[in-house]
Amino acid sequence: MKEFSLARKIYSKKTIEKTVHKSELLGLHSNLDPILFLNTRLLTTILLFFIILYFVPDYGYLYAPFFSIIYYYGLYYFVLDYQIKKRAKKLENEAVYFFEVLTLSVETGRNLKSALEITCKNIDSEISDEFKKTINEVNFSKTLDEALDSMRKRIPSDNINNIILNISQTNIFGGNIIETMYNQIDFMSDKRVQEIRGQINKLPIKISIISVIFFIPLMLLLVLGPIIVSIITG
Repeated sequence: MKEFSLARKIYSKKTIEKTVHKSELLGLHSNLDPILFLNTRLLTTILLFFIILYFVPDYGYLYAPFFSIIYYYGLYYFVLDYQIKKRAKKLENEAVYFFEVLTLSVETGRNLKSALEITCKNIDSEISDEFKKTINEVNFSKTLDEALDSMRKRIPSDNINNIILNISQTNIFGGNIIETMYNQIDFMSDKRVQEIRGQINKLPIKISIISVIFFIPLMLLLVLGPIIVSIITG
């Protein structure tokens, strides 16, 4: 609690809540302490500032603030934002198969909770772990809809959250949950195909950049190398 009160003195309530939420989006397997991270980032930034100022006496007053600011925001991006983006993509890759199995389980006549339990037992993935936590919350105190709502706060993917929301609403208000699931699965599958096509379309540009950086200088070296050697030795 002392650490938390110290953080409240340094950071605004909005910053703390935002960081806590992002730490939740890192997933169940993340050990990141958001308050400790905020304090560590601040202290290491100050330390970096004075190190640069000490070891670069001539231009330290210019370099120190510049690199400290880059470090301060860069650390936040790579520890939180970048990892959240990676996790969102991983979850989306796992989601199509998970929800396909879940839909097949519902089609056999099981209720939603039972279908989730069977699906989680047969699939070992990160999204399966999230649903396992949801089921555990239901077994202890929460309703399924409350547990699903809590799960949505831990998932950084809008596509998956839309599926969870549709499942929850169908469970509350009724409707054809199987049709809803298949529509969402088709949407996610199409999205994955479009992403793959986009990556394929970018390949020629990446190959051109690699050619410019590596192969063209190498060719110039092979062509001009003998001339340069003859000039030096001559």
